[in-house]
Amino acid sequence: MSIEEFIANEVKSNDVVLFMKGTPQFPQCGFSGQVVQILDHLGVGYKGLNVLESAELRNGIKTFSNWPTIPQLYVKGEFVGGCDIVREMFQAGELQQLLSEKGRRGCGLIRDPADAPDWWRGVRGHYR
Repeated sequence: MSIEEFIANEVKSNDVVLFMKGTPQFPQCGFSGQVVQILDHLGVGYKGLNVLESAELRNGIKTFSNWPTIPQLYVKGEFVGGCDIVREMFQAGELQQLLSEKGRRGCGLIRDPADAPDWWRGVRGHYR
């Protein structure tokens, strides 16, 4: 599977995906940490993929989105943006509206992998 196929699969098969530096439990940059704080504040479950684990993933996500920076947030297959856009949308109430329109409120997602169905447990990544 190519990196493009891997990324496309992650974006399609997870309602909310954050490509970030570090993990949701331990962000490795301030920008990734800000997006984690916003999502956690909203109670949104999401999958975090650590781009520091693979240069191929780090470069591949930038090509996939045609966006030069990390973190990158995807909701229901749609690229939302990086830290500045996510923060501005949150402050304006637009992120909450987007998540609501897409049917993604905190209670609507699996927050703990132990609660996930069997097919979900094998997916690589960090869940919050």
